[in-house]
Amino acid sequence: MIRTAFAALAFMGFIGTRSAPAPAPVVTLAPVVVTAHEPHPEIQAAIRSLERAKDHLQHAAHDFGGHRVDAIAAINAALAQLHTCLDYDK
Repeated sequence: MIRTAFAALAFMGFIGTRSAPAPAPVVTLAPVVVTAHEPHPEIQAAIRSLERAKDHLQHAAHDFGGHRVDAIAAINAALAQLHTCLDYDK
């Protein structure tokens, strides 16, 4: 009981002496410029990554029970979808 009362008093004392937080700095953002056909860097990066992964799989030493071929087929399907995304934006 004494321990709880001491903790409560110590906590209230801490709150009473606490200073107000500093105001947040004002940040001014530059306007966003959107072009008619932006290059979509995220999709372009995904295409490059998938092409590198496909190249690694094509040069792999093992077939991995046919799973390597399936993975390459999945990459080809993903690449087709990403290229369709870019074509859709045109």
